[in-house]
Amino acid sequence: MSFFEEKNPEMDRYLEAHASSESEILKKLRRETYQKTTQPHMISGYQQGRLLTIISQMLQPKNILEIGTFTGYATLCLAAGLAKNGKITTLDVNEDLAYLPKKYFESSEYAGQIEFKLQDAKEYLKETDEFFDLIFVDADKENYAEYFRLIKPHTKSGTVILFDNVLWYGKVLEENPKLKSTQSIQELNDLAAKDEDFENLILPLRDGVNFLRRK
Repeated sequence: MSFFEEKNPEMDRYLEAHASSESEILKKLRRETYQKTTQPHMISGYQQGRLLTIISQMLQPKNILEIGTFTGYATLCLAAGLAKNGKITTLDVNEDLAYLPKKYFESSEYAGQIEFKLQDAKEYLKETDEFFDLIFVDADKENYAEYFRLIKPHTKSGTVILFDNVLWYGKVLEENPKLKSTQSIQELNDLAAKDEDFENLILPLRDGVNFLRRK
């Protein structure tokens, strides 16, 4: 959920009304996500989806990694900018929900470019020898700092990394947080700001996106 969606819904509607429209497949996927999942707010959503698409189209990446598929909305947004021979690998561990993103991936124009894996992201990052042009992380927040450490060896100059929910509904301002998720997000934000191999900016879009670029 976005800050404006909660605090000023009129502004949220204004922001959506003044952004490029969704494709039909994204509209259908968003609608079905709200109909068939218990936590539909986990979807990346319209405004963030536009951001992901525009960044991907600007980069025209050959190799994208997504950690946290959910219903596949962000996956399709990211895939829109793939190079002609590019691919996106998207990882999740929710077997019960896997049928939903699979259905939409198979019916999309990017079907041959999406590799959906039911696999723990930490294991995958330790095993793979691939380098990525664009990485989007929106999975278990308790592992955010660890994801950053494991992702870094798979980046190169120009690689863009996006971490979602880095404002954590304002909980990142807590001085002594009790939740491990809050602690890990705070650690990630500190690591991103201090790592001299990256330049970064936290965008206050929805629940906050940490936008990093490898120098």
